[in-house]
Amino acid sequence: MMKHKVFLHSLKNAFRGICSALRRERNMRLHLIGAALALAASFYFRIEKYEFLFVLAAIALVLISEMLNTALEAAVDLKTLEFHPLARLAKNVAAGAVLCATLFALIVGCIVFAGRLKDFFIP
Repeated sequence: MMKHKVFLHSLKNAFRGICSALRRERNMRLHLIGAALALAASFYFRIEKYEFLFVLAAIALVLISEMLNTALEAAVDLKTLEFHPLARLAKNVAAGAVLCATLFALIVGCIVFAGRLKDFFIP
């Protein structure tokens, strides 16, 4: 019984983390809007299952990397309020990881949706 309560407490904290990221980070909200659009397009165009898995993987990668970036930035800010080249490096590398994930998601979106969008706009 005790393990069950610990698990539920951990799950509650995890959801709090997601909600905090959504409230505090503009980019997280933008990524979520992009994810919603990609999912809507997936259902509208009735993409294949394997394509949908790529879309879901790309969405997950972007959201996870954005949350890890947020966590790293908070930890760095907690450690020092002064400028430090290693703090800048850590933040820049984490932001670069989010950029890489986002570019991957854009490439997946182009591969999956480009032909369908072309046919949609040009009959």
